[in-house]
Amino acid sequence: QVQVVESGGGLVQAGGSLRLSCVVSGSIFSINAMDWYRQAPGKQRELVARITSGGSTNYADSVKGRFTISGDNAKNTVYLQMNSLKPEDTAVYYCNADVHVGWGTNYDYWGQGTQVTVSS
Repeated sequence: QVQVVESGGGLVQAGGSLRLSCVVSGSIFSINAMDWYRQAPGKQRELVARITSGGSTNYADSVKGRFTISGDNAKNTVYLQMNSLKPEDTAVYYCNADVHVGWGTNYDYWGQGTQVTVSS
């Protein structure tokens, strides 16, 4: 059993900052990559940022220069530092973990999501 748990969401004024955390626990051999997605009301879920086990990162154009993804491999934890927040960043933020569970098998696991609301 693998669990993915996000935390750190909340309400912040435009221009403010929040830091999201995501912890993966359970029966895993290793984590290949971890992603942050978000879904705003009435919109499709979109990829915000990704970090691989080797430390490579990718960002959506809409958050480049404002958001930073980082990871702690020893703690199976990934962070999303969000600065200069805008009302359009309001969404439920989800963590996704691409996990190697053994025997060459990889699975995607999702967290339950954490709400981020940015007021204007």
